[in-house]
Amino acid sequence: LNEHLVAAWVAMRDHQPALRPLLDWYMENDSKEFYYEVRSAAPTSLIERAARFFYLNGVSWNHLWRENSRTGAMNAPWGDRRFKGFDDATMATIGKVLSRADIVAADFRDVLKTASDGDFVYLDPPYLPIFSQPDTEKEPTAKFNKYTAKTFEAVDLIELADICAELSQRGVKWIMSNRDTESVHELFPDTEIIKFTTHRSLAAQSRREVEAHRSPEAIIIGRG
Repeated sequence: LNEHLVAAWVAMRDHQPALRPLLDWYMENDSKEFYYEVRSAAPTSLIERAARFFYLNGVSWNHLWRENSRTGAMNAPWGDRRFKGFDDATMATIGKVLSRADIVAADFRDVLKTASDGDFVYLDPPYLPIFSQPDTEKEPTAKFNKYTAKTFEAVDLIELADICAELSQRGVKWIMSNRDTESVHELFPDTEIIKFTTHRSLAAQSRREVEAHRSPEAIIIGRG
């Protein structure tokens, strides 16, 4: 759950006149030093949080938004790129599309309760670790991909699988992205699973420690 992302889209939908000058200010002041100054700040207003999110996400390494698990502070390193912002036409198009959307920061359990017959749901939970088994009584052998301070554990994926089965029973169509593992196939038995391989870049403790690898992934299609 990334509340900063939600604030960004709400501001883009409802507050573009106030958001535009802040985005322009970030473009004018953009630098490596400025990035780390902005990263260490903690604005409270929705508009300032939104502009900060767009800037940090646009300039960070690999466009990554990652938070410290203890403090919740954004900690992705600078990405050695310039902030391009948004032109007026792009902002207008985004605002028009978002004007038809309800944007909320809520637990997936609460949001999925509102889905009904004929709805379509796209799910993109933290990916299951390649070597873990989703067991509620023991720790997985690797950590879930984690980008915010709030955790998503094996028990949450098991519950999400149960909810997806309920969605299908209610006539809700859904698609999920995840890792292609044996556990995923076991958790989602009555679905269509399309397997593919993509390339991911992993950074360890710094931008210098980057390793490109092939990642087995899957698109899971519910039979709603």
